[in-house]
Amino acid sequence: MTDDGTADESDPRRAEERSNDADGSGIFGLDFDLDLGFGGDAETDDGTSRFRGDRADDTDGELGDDPFTRRVNPLITNRPWTVVIAFLLVTALFLGGAAAGGGGQEAGTDQFTEDTEAQEAYENMQEDFNRGSRDSGGTTAQLFLTADRNAISKPNLVRLLEFQDRIENDAGLRVASSTSPASLIATQLDPEATTREEQRRAVERASERQLEEAVATADETMGLPVSTDFTRESAAADVAQVAITYDTPSNADTDDHAALIRETEAVANEIDGFDSDDNIVVFGSAITEQETLQLLGDTAIVVFPAALILILLFLIIAYRDPIDLTLGLVALLMSMIWTFGFMGFAGIPFSDSLLTVFPLLLAVGIDFGIHIINRYREERSTGAPIGDAMGITTRQLTTALLIVTLTTVFGFAANLTSEMTQDFGIVAAAGISFTFLIFGVFLPAGKVGLDRLREGTRFPSFGTEPLGSEESRLGRVLPVGVHIARVIPVVFLVAMLVFGAGAAAYGTGVSTQFDQEAFFPDENRLEQYESLPGPLAPSEYTFITVLDIMEEDFDQGMQGSVTIYVDDPALRDDGALREIDRTLEKPPDAFKTDGRQADATSILDVIDEQAAANPEFAGTVKRYDSTGDGVPDRDVDAVYDKMFAVAEDETANRLTTDRSATRIDIQVEADAEQAEAVAAAREVADRMGMDATATGQLVIFESVVEKIGDSAITSLFVAFLLTIVLLVLSYWWLEGRAIYGVINLVPVLLAVAMLAGSMRYFDVPLSPINAPILSVSIGLGVDYTVHLMHRFVDEYEERGDVDEALMVTVRGTGGALTGSMLTTVCGLGVLYFALIPLIMEFGLLLALGVFYSWLTSIIVLPSVIVVWDRLEAKYGRLSIGRLVPE
Repeated sequence: MTDDGTADESDPRRAEERSNDADGSGIFGLDFDLDLGFGGDAETDDGTSRFRGDRADDTDGELGDDPFTRRVNPLITNRPWTVVIAFLLVTALFLGGAAAGGGGQEAGTDQFTEDTEAQEAYENMQEDFNRGSRDSGGTTAQLFLTADRNAISKPNLVRLLEFQDRIENDAGLRVASSTSPASLIATQLDPEATTREEQRRAVERASERQLEEAVATADETMGLPVSTDFTRESAAADVAQVAITYDTPSNADTDDHAALIRETEAVANEIDGFDSDDNIVVFGSAITEQETLQLLGDTAIVVFPAALILILLFLIIAYRDPIDLTLGLVALLMSMIWTFGFMGFAGIPFSDSLLTVFPLLLAVGIDFGIHIINRYREERSTGAPIGDAMGITTRQLTTALLIVTLTTVFGFAANLTSEMTQDFGIVAAAGISFTFLIFGVFLPAGKVGLDRLREGTRFPSFGTEPLGSEESRLGRVLPVGVHIARVIPVVFLVAMLVFGAGAAAYGTGVSTQFDQEAFFPDENRLEQYESLPGPLAPSEYTFITVLDIMEEDFDQGMQGSVTIYVDDPALRDDGALREIDRTLEKPPDAFKTDGRQADATSILDVIDEQAAANPEFAGTVKRYDSTGDGVPDRDVDAVYDKMFAVAEDETANRLTTDRSATRIDIQVEADAEQAEAVAAAREVADRMGMDATATGQLVIFESVVEKIGDSAITSLFVAFLLTIVLLVLSYWWLEGRAIYGVINLVPVLLAVAMLAGSMRYFDVPLSPINAPILSVSIGLGVDYTVHLMHRFVDEYEERGDVDEALMVTVRGTGGALTGSMLTTVCGLGVLYFALIPLIMEFGLLLALGVFYSWLTSIIVLPSVIVVWDRLEAKYGRLSIGRLVPE
């Protein structure tokens, strides 16, 4: 190779390549040898090693370099500041993309539920039953009133009606309607009372006996929205609920809806006896969305500084030099900026799932940086000049970094097979590519430039010894895998493979989970955070209070019902209403029951309520009911016409104006599992004679659960196939030995198996956040094994002894791996202390995945190498070219 990095035309290997290309053979021809490393001669006549492959003929170590290294090395060593300035300019460009934030922000469940059948049905239903015109908006909220004695006592009923009167007559609140126990009871007391003021007077004038009778009748005919401790005999309940519907423009967003809900809360606080710090909570889905985003901020304020402090601490220990430390931190920051800038330019929103990308990039960046600096120090400690030391470092490491990057990119890109993890795959693949460029080119160039600036000056030298030197404690501990490989390599390797198979089998029992509560903070962790000072303390989370109320007082979760969406013109047939009634009979055990039928709200309830309140409409129902059971079965179109005439809003909430769609909401038993409730909903939809689809949040969440398992398995399988193909081809092309790729995968697969087993042992279910972890762990594992394998091959070529080469490898490269592992595990494992359970679990899995990758590389890989060396010594080498007949 010439000084400028171009290929030397006198190189006999180059001449051979040109000859092969000319006659159509070589890489692009048919006559090639893909050396798998078994069979044939174990050693050539001139004594070249079994592990050398085509690189054995190289005398200066440069001929095995990849094209990228040959072209970039001269720039790094000869024009370092040009490289640094170019990278800083690109960073400024990406900083503009990051500042623009073109993708926005996403949080909560919506980011994972798109494109599912249940979600599409839900959106169609929302469009069909949107109040007002088709282009109008709308949102809802609930007020919960709690009372030590009775939330529906006369004074509380009066307060509830006053609240409803104020919000419905405040034009700024845009309240379309509201329903409370007070308004339902007042209707029973005085059916002629149509305004809230008239209803309030009816309640105030009623005697205790009249009030008790009205409470019982209202609950019997319409069902009072009160807590489960209510009984008609006691006419008392601990909690009362007010349902509020807003009429908002179609372009109103979450912030607009949340502002209306908070203004509604302010109105409630003005009523004597109502206090949002004591006995009322006003809540809506917009608040949930805002507070879910808020969780990310509260987590970041505590966890990210803690992670940075720990990372900084371990980087100080690893680098032991302020200039090297600063350079490494700048490179990490640039990796983040480039990735954020890419997201901005690509219009990819920042979401919960992408939060996990950046710890992964930090893990890889930390590893790359420590390896380059550590290897450079090894060469400098032998007296090599700055340029030569970095040239040797990049020639040895850049190829390994390139292999790691390519395999990790393919591991990340395997997530493109699932729509749910596509953004993760795209951003992670781009981020790891940026990390390679920054740490493979910018950091070495910066190191060369800075060392030349301080060479010959009085700037003091700090830590320059590489990690894992023979004299250090770490250097005495790391070779434990080599010692095992000397004594019982076969027994140990077989034992580890059996253990890995058992861990993988055990890990197949990992559960899958996804629901809205998975994005809620861990209450115990939240209490710990509350003890933190000032700005570190978390915000107030309304949905925690609401969740407690729903679970304890209403015997249901945040999503306590499923919906059957019927979209069929047959709704106008005479038997349509009877079909709905029949379908709700004898419901599955997962549903609450109201006598013989499921506890459901449907168009039949609107008919019953209007028949009870309006004698004229009751006559219409009777006229078209041939059996006398209250379910019209003749000329139902006439019944629908009358319903829209006497109760347009209530009817439009259950039936579209063209009579082609309706919805049925069915209450779920509190102790029913999500999968059980969804299965019951699908059963009811399937047995309905009309075209019906089970939907609602529970069904949508369960459809995501079903996709998670398939996504994790598919991405793991694809990542494995792509990785092994890429490793085999990379090592064949770069080293002349395809078998290195296979050897690399043994510790990796063992680490993946251990991680899967740990997920089940620690009861960490698969979720949209951690679903990619198994495929990603292949990339993390390859990161560790490639460094060791690549260094071992170089050392073996120089020394010719497996044991000695392994010892130098695990002390040199193993020391860098250990520093990288400790920094990553301790620094990024702090994610386990996040508020969001999904992030907590990912932090645990990330720390375990990195630790297992390091452990299997240091302990298991030496035995794999020794066993393979013995097999080659016994059986020799065989290449695919020899297997294919001419």
